Amino acid sequence: MHSDQGWHYQMKQYRHALKERDITQSMSRKGNCYDNAVIENFFGIMKSEFLYLKEFESVKHFKQELEKYIEYYNHKRIKAKLKGMSPVQYRAHAQQAA
Repeated sequence: MHSDQGWHYQMKQYRHALKERDITQSMSRKGNCYDNAVIENFFGIMKSEFLYLKEFESVKHFKQELEKYIEYYNHKRIKAKLKGMSPVQYRAHAQQAA
């Protein structure tokens, strides 16, 4: 699991909990925020387009709706940065051009 070097990620109890679950911890170098920028951007979009607009009946309902949103985000939602294509379309286009 990758994170920044926030104090909560460095806590002994947290590191121990990861180790107990056989999860390898990875942290950014100090002052290097760029490796988290892409996922932070996604989470911001996901919150504004999905999380804050819906109410969920249960955790199960949330998971079902989240799967639908991620499917939409990857296959149908277009982005100007991706030349008006969805992420899946853009990757396929890039692979064909290579």
